This record gives sequence, structure tokens and C-alpha cells, in this order.
Amino acid sequence: MAFFRTINFSEPLPSIAGDGVTLRTPQMTDFSEWAALRETSRDFLTPWEPTWPTDDLTRSAFRRRIRRYAEDLRTDQGYAFLIFRHSNDAMVGGLTLANIRRGVAQAGSLGYWMGLPHIRNGYMTAAVRAVIPFAFATLRLHRLEAACIPTNAGSIRLLENTGFQREGYAREYLCINGIWQDHLLYARLKDAPAP
Repeated sequence: MAFFRTINFSEPLPSIAGDGVTLRTPQMTDFSEWAALRETSRDFLTPWEPTWPTDDLTRSAFRRRIRRYAEDLRTDQGYAFLIFRHSNDAMVGGLTLANIRRGVAQAGSLGYWMGLPHIRNGYMTAAVRAVIPFAFATLRLHRLEAACIPTNAGSIRLLENTGFQREGYAREYLCINGIWQDHLLYARLKDAPAP
């Protein structure tokens, strides 16, 4: 069993291809498209995300975000991706593998967001299905965890359709939209059969 970093990314993280989507690490050149998609989706995303800082959609805040992603990658603590539609290379959302824990855990947390114009098109399902082999084969994780607010029916459907199983209920688990919210806890194990 690996107790330390299992891969060496001396070069940029490779893109991950899925069914109709590509996942790749964010770059500064993505700022304008990212900021426009997030602004268009603000009202849709607000109930499901932490409160946005007042400068969240500025170039300098995006630059800090890119630096944090690079540091997380360097230290094997997290892997951030933007999701692009194959047909026209449009950005549709984002996905992260965060809180990577090595040693006896070999686990990480899955987080994601979808831009409002692109919901209910299967892009996030394709992205999650594409990142699962990366998490288990490349990163050699044993367990992927995810949490969602109990009223988020779309997120529940996504997790269950991609092989995650409900494992519990955490009271006041995360501060979402300025309120400590209860969450359903899900996980998928490395050797779990594909749905």
C-alpha cells in the first residue's frame, strides 16, 4: 500500500477525456470564460456553495485560485479541473478532488459545480465518470467521498448514478450560503462495480 505520493507530476496534469467532455486544469487564459459562466450562474449556484468573496470574479482572485490549485497539486492535496464540452470547447463547469489523505486512508473528496446554461445535459455525469478512473488508477485512492445538501435532488441523482452510495447524514456539516447546512454523505470505493 502506498503511504505517500504515488505519482510525480513534473509536467502539467494531463487532460481527462469523458463522454462528450474534457477535464483539464484551470489556466489564467480561462479567466474571462470562467468569470462570465460563474456570473451568469450566480443565482443558481448560491444555494449550494459557500458565500462568494466580494472580489471572487476578479482577475486577481482567479490568479490566487490558480496559485492555490498549483500548490494543492504540488503537495498532492487536491486536483482541480474545469469541464469543457467536446463539440465547441465551451466551459460548462468545474470539478475538484480535494482533501486528499494518504497513509491508511487513501481517500479524497469530490466537489463540483455546473454552469446554469449547461444543467441537465449529462455533462457532470460524464465528468464524474471520467474522473473516477483517474482517482483510483492514477492517484491510487481507495475511496472517494462526496456530500450534498438533502434538498439538492440533482446532486443526489448524480452521485447515485455514478456509483456513490449513501453512508450517512452529517448535521451542520458545511457552511453553505452563510448557513451551517446538514449534508448527506456519499462514498464510492475503488473496487465498487460500475453502475
